[in-house]
Amino acid sequence: MALFEEPRPTAPELDTLFERWTELGWLRPLDAHFAHFLGTDDPAVRLAAALVSHQLGRGHICLDLGRALLDPDAVLSLPPQDGRRGGGEPSGPRPLLDALGLDRGATWAARLVASPLVAPAADLLAGRRAPAPLVLDGERLYLYRLWSCEGAVARALGARLGAPEPLGTGVIDAIARLFPRDPALEPDEPDWQKIACALALCQRLTIISGGPGTGKTTTVVKLLALLQQQAIEGQGRALRVRLAAPTGKAAARLSASIAGAVERLVDDPALRGTIPQEATTLHRLLGARPDTRHFRHYAANLLPLDLLVVDEASMIDLELMQALLEALPPEARLVLLGDRDQLASVEAGAVLGELCADADGFALPLRERLATLTAQTLPDTDAASPLADHVVTLKRSYRFDGGSGIGALAQAVNAGDIEALRRCWSAGYADLSRLELSGEHDTRLVERAVEGYRGYLQGLESEDDPLLALERFGRFQLLCALRRGPWGVEGLNSLVLAELARAGLICATRGWFAGRPVMVTRNDPRLGLYNGDVGLTLPDPESPGRLKVFFQQRDGLRAITPGRLNDIETVFAMTVHKSQGSEFERVLLVLPDQPNPILTRELLYTGITRARRHCELATAAPGLIEAAAGRGIWRESNLRARLERG
Repeated sequence: MALFEEPRPTAPELDTLFERWTELGWLRPLDAHFAHFLGTDDPAVRLAAALVSHQLGRGHICLDLGRALLDPDAVLSLPPQDGRRGGGEPSGPRPLLDALGLDRGATWAARLVASPLVAPAADLLAGRRAPAPLVLDGERLYLYRLWSCEGAVARALGARLGAPEPLGTGVIDAIARLFPRDPALEPDEPDWQKIACALALCQRLTIISGGPGTGKTTTVVKLLALLQQQAIEGQGRALRVRLAAPTGKAAARLSASIAGAVERLVDDPALRGTIPQEATTLHRLLGARPDTRHFRHYAANLLPLDLLVVDEASMIDLELMQALLEALPPEARLVLLGDRDQLASVEAGAVLGELCADADGFALPLRERLATLTAQTLPDTDAASPLADHVVTLKRSYRFDGGSGIGALAQAVNAGDIEALRRCWSAGYADLSRLELSGEHDTRLVERAVEGYRGYLQGLESEDDPLLALERFGRFQLLCALRRGPWGVEGLNSLVLAELARAGLICATRGWFAGRPVMVTRNDPRLGLYNGDVGLTLPDPESPGRLKVFFQQRDGLRAITPGRLNDIETVFAMTVHKSQGSEFERVLLVLPDQPNPILTRELLYTGITRARRHCELATAAPGLIEAAAGRGIWRESNLRARLERG
């Protein structure tokens, strides 16, 4: 049966096909509505509009026309194999592209630029054209807002590249004092923490990437001590320094880490007092305005600071990065900390990962300067681009040593090394286990979760300290790859709630009850709560018989009446995405029983490394862990190229 009655489908026929794709879950209703809203009769433009909208929903900044033609099924949310089936079901985009005569990216691009709805990027940059809903940059199609946002981020970052910052006298001796030779290092192994600190001293933009326990916080505290000492000696005043992270949980962890490191590493009380020990969320820092995309701090009202340190930078999406860079004074230093191998942000963009790509070397002049500052030999690897001179990766983990199964598994997954991954299961690591489930009715999964949460729930009977209850709750977490389905957050939350009630550990499965953990799902600046903040429902010590929800924030505990919380969800089970910025003593990571596009090495790596002491992976599908480790995430954008071309 032919897909269309005519060789080239009409716009109404295309709308009918979009409706069917939407019913199947291959396309979002928003994407079909957007294509229809533009009002074009050209099916090539209509199709491109639907696909570029859909790509944005999947975290991509743009639609690469050439890539879409090479693998058309990849631009829809098709379950495995669905787009390649015959029979009565509609197929993926390939027959449609053939019917439209779109065999090359250049052909499709030519059709697009003939439409008044599509503006060529070159014309916009030269002022020859007014903005249009869609922008074509080469063979990449953008929504105008995202094209503009990507360009703004590229320009702001580009302005921070280039000439090194001047250094004060005695800096070499100061670096040597703060970084004595680490006995854990091999004789010829560089001290990458020392190199990272020296690199950040030299410039206004520094990106420090490293996995858990590689010493990012230690490096930053030593950097802040050096910079503050130089500032006091050189200009008679300390720098204005702020610490921030994308979520409340990450900000609280950063605060605790910085406070501990300052106490441990900085001896001079006066110098210690110049280093902030409280972090805030980026939304609080920028001054988020309720129910808008706007912030109180922007280009006309810059942040009052000289240095900003942002942790968990892998969670920052493109639009938030634009807002942050716009509000940053041009002369201020920016230090981004994160793990480039973690999952990217939930929203569109993978800024940290893209900035760190192929950035494991320095240009010769910088390499020589760093060698002088650190008194050590750096690897003879040239920078792949000017941006690479601003990126350093910490390579040694001090948390996961050679006997750590978590560390070995994370390394194998990160490298996509399937044989090394399989060896992890037979090596007998004490901190690593695997639960092979027989199906969704296998009760062992929920039983494991109930045992994991039993300790903190039983403690509620005799303990009225909310801070201790929060600490006990953070010792275990059930993590899921998916949100929906029996193996996802929604299904497992229901099962765990029912089993906890059956065991007498909670008094209800609906509404508010003592022990209910909740996560904020939408920013609420009026309450000082932001997406990802986790709270615990507990008896109010000051009002017997009443409940409050306690959140641990940078300035202590925050108690909020349950009735004031609107956008929250129970989090006995939490997605791996939502767990970023958090750590737990023990993690039970659940994968589904079928392949899914969301299962990638980045998701596995992120879930595994949320555990400090023990990680258990549960799956009902043999080989699914190995398959996920072999597939890396990819997000379409052009940020790096636009940054490098200026």
